[in-house]
Amino acid sequence: MSMGLVEHFISRHKGTPDELILDFDPTDYRLYGNQEDKHYHGYYEDYCYLPLYVFCGEHLLISYLRPSDIDGSLHAGAILKLLVKRLRQAWPNVRIKFRCDSAFARRHILHWCEHNNVDYVIGIAQNKRSLKLVEPTLALAKTNFEAAQEKQKEFTSFNYAAASWNAQRKIIAKVEYNCKGSNIRMIVTNLKEEIPQVVYDDQYCPRGDMENQIKQQKLDLFASRVSCQKFIANQFRVLLSAYAHVLLSMLRETALAGTKLVNSYYGTLRNKLLKIGAVVIKNTRRIQFLFSAHYSEQDLFKHVVEKLVPG
Repeated sequence: MSMGLVEHFISRHKGTPDELILDFDPTDYRLYGNQEDKHYHGYYEDYCYLPLYVFCGEHLLISYLRPSDIDGSLHAGAILKLLVKRLRQAWPNVRIKFRCDSAFARRHILHWCEHNNVDYVIGIAQNKRSLKLVEPTLALAKTNFEAAQEKQKEFTSFNYAAASWNAQRKIIAKVEYNCKGSNIRMIVTNLKEEIPQVVYDDQYCPRGDMENQIKQQKLDLFASRVSCQKFIANQFRVLLSAYAHVLLSMLRETALAGTKLVNSYYGTLRNKLLKIGAVVIKNTRRIQFLFSAHYSEQDLFKHVVEKLVPG
């Protein structure tokens, strides 16, 4: 993990943000050799590492490699504290929101957020007690489906306290019913908005964008190539991938602003602008790039160079 990513994010941010949403999520890096701290993970059904990623929008803040024989939330609370402390040093009045799936719905994390003015929207696992409280909403969705023969979606909220919690907290449930039966999802939150659907759809569901960011890290920037034997060497490789993300993100924001590639995936940028054949001729006065006549992005390449090296 490197706080350099956080410092870079702060330095790039223009003005004072009103809100920062911190998305936490683990993922798997499959292992095929004899790497240090290699363990089997039952959920992924393979040997892997279990890195933790933190994004704020499209900005990567944390890329932290971990072994897989751990709880998925390991060190998340400590990382959240460090991030909140540093971000509030930069922007004392910024509103911070912690968003993640049920792996992070831990008592100590919820308690810390509530006592440090941090909002949270976190997925939570179902159990018999919480499902019992959703039964009236489920019955309504089923009745409406049988009448309309179309998928129904209802929302409800209620106060609930798990056995390990020291207080009741607000639970929001989304209840869907269609020809295949019911689908129930729940989140726990300390947000004050009164409409459950607004909190679920507008505050929680956008965390899916982070999964696309992680896919880019793994597929386009090769973060999952952790083939070194030593664990610390693999952490370094993960950080190299993280800084590749930073460089390509800056390229999109600066040189590609207003072009057709401004919102492209990083794999597309590599194929269109970086992974190309050319002859480079350098002398004391200039550098020439000689492309194939079939390279279709020559004008865009020239535009990028002019933006990065003005004059």
